[in-house]
Amino acid sequence: MLRLFDFTFSLIGLLVGFPIFMAIYLIGLVDTGSPLFMQERVGRNKKAFVLVKFRTISIDTASVASHLASSSSITRIGGILRKTKLDELPQLWNVLKGDMSLVGPRPNLFNQDELIQERDHRGVYDVRPGITGLAQVQGIDMSTPGLLARTDAKMIREMSLRNYFVFILRTVTGAGSGDRVVNK
Repeated sequence: MLRLFDFTFSLIGLLVGFPIFMAIYLIGLVDTGSPLFMQERVGRNKKAFVLVKFRTISIDTASVASHLASSSSITRIGGILRKTKLDELPQLWNVLKGDMSLVGPRPNLFNQDELIQERDHRGVYDVRPGITGLAQVQGIDMSTPGLLARTDAKMIREMSLRNYFVFILRTVTGAGSGDRVVNK
């Protein structure tokens, strides 16, 4: 049932949001010359998939988790996109394809060994990763792997149609702060 909602809402979001996507894409061309950011992430059953976002960091920034990236690597436009969470919009494509869900644990990088171990232990990889979820609306990011994995597991255990919509609504209305970055 949730997959049907994922598919329907991501398709509607992509169609209705197309003018916004194009505007952000064109602004991104001016800002960095490369408006889309694509990165291999850990998906359901620990299978790799390519996550798509609007670029918010400089092109030459090392491929690390957001909480390990320097705040000086965030572009002018990237700061706005992160604050408004508009950088996440291209992930609707990942949801449409079935790589992700609208609600689920945020997908991590393959080099985040401690988080992978914590999530693996708690069965977090049994579900599709998501754009938002319990950890995101509570402001918990990947800088605390144990807490994040426990929160993800709790969300999975307590997932319901009601919670699915609550997490989406809380995200759209501004709950959570996005991934932390190192101030440098």
